[in-house]
Amino acid sequence: MSPQRVLVVEDDPDTEQMLTMILRSEGYDVLSAGNGPLGLEMLRKMGPDLVILDWMLPGMDGLEVCRRTREFSTVPIIMLTAKTASEDKVAGLDTGADDYLAKPFEPEELLARIRAQLRRASMVGDGLQRDKPVQVGDLRLEPASHEVWLHGRQVNLTRLEFNLLYCMAQRAGKVLTRDDILRLVWGENEAIDLRGIDAHIRRLRAKVEDDADDPKRIMTVHGVGYKMVGN
Repeated sequence: MSPQRVLVVEDDPDTEQMLTMILRSEGYDVLSAGNGPLGLEMLRKMGPDLVILDWMLPGMDGLEVCRRTREFSTVPIIMLTAKTASEDKVAGLDTGADDYLAKPFEPEELLARIRAQLRRASMVGDGLQRDKPVQVGDLRLEPASHEVWLHGRQVNLTRLEFNLLYCMAQRAGKVLTRDDILRLVWGENEAIDLRGIDAHIRRLRAKVEDDADDPKRIMTVHGVGYKMVGN
């Protein structure tokens, strides 16, 4: 089996070298890009299995790289950045990142997050794919093709967005706490900031709600969590 390929988009040479050393020691094939435009070009041409993306990059910042990547790819993206404010993390997740890790970081935590994202990306043909289509009101999910249809029109979702929506649709009418969602979508042992789940819900609402500011499908149950309802 070929080693999994990780693209590191990082302009600081010392950080790039450290990441390359850590990843290669774990058996990953590592590609590197020192600026945003090159990173985006390598994403298109090289088809990595995962991307580690810095925020502050010359030529094009990491948010824009992430935003443009989501126009053509669902590759797992981990933002690795010195920006540590909560609003920065939310901005990264809202733009399409799958995970967000602040510098300085512990190598073992980064590797654990990489393994988690690669496991999730390999779910094709596994549990979700074997399940039957789900219909909630006028929203239909087809797990075999990862397609979502709303009002008879297809909605484009990332892999993580589909998994989150499918998890909630399977349990329509039931309130799910953030811990429930974390366990069902990310897994038992994942260390995801629960506030990040809110960011993913906001991004999902923007795609499946007629009015994201007045949601009718993915409802907030204040003080508890979220619930999907038919409409």
